[in-house]
Amino acid sequence: MENDKAKLGRIKELIDQLNEARLVYYQKGREIMPNIEYDRLFDELVDLEKETGIVLANSPTQNVGYEVVSELPKERHESPMLSLDKTKSPEDLKEWLNGKKGVLSWKLDGITCVVTYEGGSLVKAVTRGNGEIGEVVTGNARFFENLPGQIPFKGKLIIRGEAVISYSDFDKINEEIADTAAKYKNPRNLCSGSVRQLDPSVTAGRHVHLIVFTLVSCEGTEAAPEVPDFHNSFAARFDWLEKQGFEVVEHVFTDASTIDADINRFKEKIPTYDIPSDGLVLAFEDVAYGESLGRTARFPRHSIAFKWQDELAETVLREIDWSASRTGLINPVAVFDPVELEGTTVTRASVHNVSIVEELELGIGDHITVYKANMIIPQISDNLTRSGNLEIPKMCPVCGGATEVRRDGNATLLYCTNPDCPAKKVKSFAQMVSRDALNIDGLSEKTLEKLLGEGFIHHFADLFRLEEHRAKIAELEGFGDKSADNLIAAAERASETDLFRLIYGLGIPGVGLAGAKLIARTFGNDLGKVMGADAESLMEIEGIGPVLADNFVKFFKNEWNREETKKLAEQLHFRAAETGADSAAEASAFAGKTFVITGDVHVFRNRREVTDLIESLGGKAAGSVSAKTAYLINNDILSGSSKNKKAKELGIPIITEENFIAMLPEDRRPSRSEE
Repeated sequence: MENDKAKLGRIKELIDQLNEARLVYYQKGREIMPNIEYDRLFDELVDLEKETGIVLANSPTQNVGYEVVSELPKERHESPMLSLDKTKSPEDLKEWLNGKKGVLSWKLDGITCVVTYEGGSLVKAVTRGNGEIGEVVTGNARFFENLPGQIPFKGKLIIRGEAVISYSDFDKINEEIADTAAKYKNPRNLCSGSVRQLDPSVTAGRHVHLIVFTLVSCEGTEAAPEVPDFHNSFAARFDWLEKQGFEVVEHVFTDASTIDADINRFKEKIPTYDIPSDGLVLAFEDVAYGESLGRTARFPRHSIAFKWQDELAETVLREIDWSASRTGLINPVAVFDPVELEGTTVTRASVHNVSIVEELELGIGDHITVYKANMIIPQISDNLTRSGNLEIPKMCPVCGGATEVRRDGNATLLYCTNPDCPAKKVKSFAQMVSRDALNIDGLSEKTLEKLLGEGFIHHFADLFRLEEHRAKIAELEGFGDKSADNLIAAAERASETDLFRLIYGLGIPGVGLAGAKLIARTFGNDLGKVMGADAESLMEIEGIGPVLADNFVKFFKNEWNREETKKLAEQLHFRAAETGADSAAEASAFAGKTFVITGDVHVFRNRREVTDLIESLGGKAAGSVSAKTAYLINNDILSGSSKNKKAKELGIPIITEENFIAMLPEDRRPSRSEE
């Protein structure tokens, strides 16, 4: 009896740990335990549930996702979207096939969407949500870069696919974020936030792709009664979907005799495969056979997931590198003797937070095992020595100021308490001068460190008083007269800006570029009204919830923050919303019209500058061509690109950069020559 109580207690303990880890990972974008530890605890829970016959209602083995929490509309799926059963053994896959043919494909790591077409048009897209109820994201799906808005088939088609952001696009997006703490943690979390946006323009800028992995149903209608014959073939459905214009998941035929080699071929591609994945999926090629097997309470029987065996390597922990961020959060990074993992040399791994340091009982000189989560991200698997002699620093590694340990849910975090910490200052200034904020060319973190170290800047406003230090700046290492003049000129150019750029540059927790635009627009581009906004008025703005609103109000209640903002604003000239006849003329050409920009630009600095100009004139910029597109801007009008082809199919005008400039009001046309 006591043993049964102990097992039940362990079940409850595991459920609490796993549910907290899932909540933090899926809704807050953080990790409180390594993937390998999560899988170990999950498997332990499954075994205990089988052994005791007790399965609690809130067990993660029974719930395949979290209830959606955004303000997007909700919709119940026609049938539950269950997780797949999984294995790490090729032998299990051979047994599972039971002599049948199979189709092996990537198991992609993004956010699953169910997309419906009727009459050849995209009419609905719904996220997986918790498996029972998803969020309606149709407006955002129209901006997925590779998802057709129209297809040849005119009946009713329902597909499932994985919305993903590639590693290369993820890296490019992160490169534009100056503050290390504000950078996105991984492509999966960035994709989830991009798909579940309330502002489709944010989705459009994130390069989301939908890769189809299942044809759910294909039905004739009164207007289009004919449906294709797939000859009961899983792979034939993929072939047909490709002809409809969809990108389908990479796949191969397989059976028990070839599956080892097929798995290895996928494995060899991982280092260069640009789409996040966390394993493979094996489905029966015989669709009717797979469907005849039915399902369990948790898993369908027509498919199974294959998870990679984690390659473990033993090494010695040599130090913990404590890295300070703009918010004061100090993140631990393990540094260890070099080891070979998945074909590369690894010497560092993020430990995420103090909780994991304590859980692993880390100490310098300990023997640890490391692996690559999803064969990509280095992490510590276990500590074989567990000396626990690692001291949490009482002083910030950057400024020497006092640190403070704080609890955030079940996580323990370390912060620097010194408001004047150089790390905070450098990161804060880097955020303010970044591309989406004031956009001052030539002010890298390294340059900011020099200017701060020499005492040339103490406040944001000092960025626009660099002329006072011009001679001394010219004497700095790596500078000269021309560099100093260029820097001062760049600041002068940046002084004419938009209020939303200032708001974004302040680095208020949770306020991204889209949020800053919404706030500025809501309060009439009036800085005084913005600074005096209360939580209630902020929460009336679509997409802003109580946490973000509270952060915003707290920021401007701080006297230092208010003064910094006011002093900076005195150095800036905000572009006001246009009024009168000129505005009416601009609106007639751009208001409500959607532009797509592709290829290189020559007159403008980059495509982002074109996008900003379009939006300032009341238009919209999208990432993919659809029936709603007014113009496609492409300097290579005769190219055979997919966007050009799509525009021609839909009868959408393709214009050059010069054509676009001719459409602009004279006072908004760029004057600089090609660089």
